[in-house]
Amino acid sequence: MNVRVLDLFAGAGGFGLGFRQAGFEIVGAVEAWKYPAETYRKNFPGTELWERDIQKIDAVEVEKKVGRPDIIIGGPPCEAYTVANARREKEPIDRLYKDPRGRLTLHFIRFVGDLQPEAFVMENVLGIIEGDLKEALRYEFGRVGYEVKFNVLEASVYGVPSKRTRVFISPIRIRPKGEKRKTVWDAIGDLPDPRDAHDIPNHAYKPMPRRVEKVVHRLRWGQAPVYFKGAKRVHQNYIRLHPFRTAPTVMGASRFVHPFSDRLLTVRENARLMSFPDSHVFYGPVEQQYNQVGEAVPPKLAFKIAEVVKGKVGEL
Repeated sequence: MNVRVLDLFAGAGGFGLGFRQAGFEIVGAVEAWKYPAETYRKNFPGTELWERDIQKIDAVEVEKKVGRPDIIIGGPPCEAYTVANARREKEPIDRLYKDPRGRLTLHFIRFVGDLQPEAFVMENVLGIIEGDLKEALRYEFGRVGYEVKFNVLEASVYGVPSKRTRVFISPIRIRPKGEKRKTVWDAIGDLPDPRDAHDIPNHAYKPMPRRVEKVVHRLRWGQAPVYFKGAKRVHQNYIRLHPFRTAPTVMGASRFVHPFSDRLLTVRENARLMSFPDSHVFYGPVEQQYNQVGEAVPPKLAFKIAEVVKGKVGEL
């Protein structure tokens, strides 16, 4: 019997892809935004997709359509919590209860409470457990019947060629087995120059902004010409990647410069850094495709998590 998964805040499907690769059946998904929903629909043609605001969806409606899921997964929007947001609420607790984007996390919890799955995994940035937030989330999940664990995982430890530290909140203690780290060149070294003839999806050449074009030839590995201020630190953009190291965190707004060519990485190269297979195609305008990649859960990490969850199903 297949283990049935409901994928909330599904995005372009990285979380769901990892679970599908591990043998789970993705029976339903919710994604409000047009272009990620298009990407999800075309990569998961057998999954019932609600392209609507989760705040306007009743769990009963989902259960009537696809049945009660065994597992719920999802990554609510992180903008309210991330240190990259210089305008986030000053008090951590207000990010969950006052910020409209932060309150979407409570709708994940609502679905968990209404559907009572055997287990769930909710992904987000570390900022979601800052200050009083950790205890608030413990309380909210407890209120619907679950005692949770806060599993902090770094993607590159599990074979993803880019760094990405996130927390996975679940009733399960998630400690996957690590594997050898992969470098940028491990991930993209076999791809052709996008200006040459090829048939690789999402591998179109992307012109760079004039301000970057003027200085890109002077950039050494690890250097960047553009900086922006977040809530706690300054972030780099247009970093020239070091080919023999793991890439920095891929974000929706981030763009990388190729290690050896004076050009930006393509969407496909970014997707490779996030462990997406070339068979997973992204749709919509190019900038939206970059965003979809950068906002995803790396499928390789999702697979590792799914393997742990699979071993616990029936034991909870």
